[in-house]
Amino acid sequence: MQTENKMGTQPVTSLLIKMSIPMMISMLVQALYNIVDSMFVAQISENALTAVSLAFPWQNLMIAVAVGTGVGVNAMLSRWLGAGENMLVKSCADHSLILALLSAIVFAVVGTMCSHLFFSSQTSVEEIVVYGDEYMSVISMFCFGVFIACTCEKLLSATGRTTLTMYVQAAGAITNIILDPIMIFGLFGFPAMGVTGAAVATVIGQWVGAALGLFLNFQYNPEIQISYKNFKWDNKIVKAIYSVGLPSIIMQSIGSVMTYAMNLILIGFSTTATAVFGIYFKLQSFIFMPVFGLNNGLVPIAAYNYGAHKPDRIMGVFKAGVITAELFMLVGFLLFQFVPAELLGLFKPSEEMLCIGVPALRIISWSFLLAGYGIQTGSLLQALGHGMLSMWSSVIRQLVALVPFAWLLSRLGQLDLVWLSFPMAEIVSGVVITFFLIHVIKKQIRPMQEAANQEWRTA
Repeated sequence: MQTENKMGTQPVTSLLIKMSIPMMISMLVQALYNIVDSMFVAQISENALTAVSLAFPWQNLMIAVAVGTGVGVNAMLSRWLGAGENMLVKSCADHSLILALLSAIVFAVVGTMCSHLFFSSQTSVEEIVVYGDEYMSVISMFCFGVFIACTCEKLLSATGRTTLTMYVQAAGAITNIILDPIMIFGLFGFPAMGVTGAAVATVIGQWVGAALGLFLNFQYNPEIQISYKNFKWDNKIVKAIYSVGLPSIIMQSIGSVMTYAMNLILIGFSTTATAVFGIYFKLQSFIFMPVFGLNNGLVPIAAYNYGAHKPDRIMGVFKAGVITAELFMLVGFLLFQFVPAELLGLFKPSEEMLCIGVPALRIISWSFLLAGYGIQTGSLLQALGHGMLSMWSSVIRQLVALVPFAWLLSRLGQLDLVWLSFPMAEIVSGVVITFFLIHVIKKQIRPMQEAANQEWRTA
């Protein structure tokens, strides 16, 4: 008789922490890499830092597709594991790697061909365009590593093996951190490649993570058997994956559209304002990454218990996730309020950058106080098969609210007012996603609770 997976039996709060801590650690390493990468690039010049900042929308789009597809794989695998559908589990795992390779091919072709156009559409500063073209071409051409690594991470986390997922992410990020100064500045006999070196270090780290992820899945993830003997493409499996994954992809891709639009608004003030916006994203990742690590624990636990018809465990893990996320966000808020100059000091700032950046970090950080709740609520909606609701919340926050608010405030001619669009958009999004949560609880969780209570009374 098969023993039930720990996601259906262990106390939810301690289970969430145990499953999330490895992911938090690995994502903190990822955030550290993001900061260190920009610190080294900033040593080249402010234009080099601006170029990498302008590349963020494309890089984020790539990661959105990789991670979003993985979210769909994660949720469906966890649900089918909870329901005991072993054949569906295997088929889903087999399809996941093929989908990763197909996605990578598309990004490699489009990114390599369109990199110069992408940067020239954002700025007329030739040095920034050249730096950006170099960076984007490399990360696009060799993007297969990031897609395979993300898929492998989600396969491991779907069965509760988040410690192994931590190893995959940490291996890639640590490799990247080590190689950054070597490739950028030409240490130990390597040629100095500047911005191109930063891109090379990034893709090598991604390939290291992909190789380790494949090894760990084949050797230490027995609940998922990947094999392409007698494999048959199944549109129903793909549809199931993207029923959850596509909204997640769209939701994260919206971040690319938002960033691109914000770059266009900010560069109207100065290239330094755009560089500050890029630095903000690097710094806030150190606060948000642990919260996203919580998502990697919450989604499989909630999805598994949804498949196993255990509503109390679903709500229990959600409440624990919200409380923990808000504590992280409070820490981030306090840091951005009291030591913004010290945070900016990591990036060799000019006086202009400090004048722009200090009030920017203080104003934007007010949005943190609601963000933890919104992120965890969106993850719960995804786990319960309502990725579209989570997506619409993100659309409203970043496109319907944030960008229009920023554009309107920019018309007043004061840069500091533009940063107010972030907390304003978070308030709008918080109200919307709360309505979505109430709807899902009424339609899915309460009927499940009533059915469980009826069974208990009958017994």
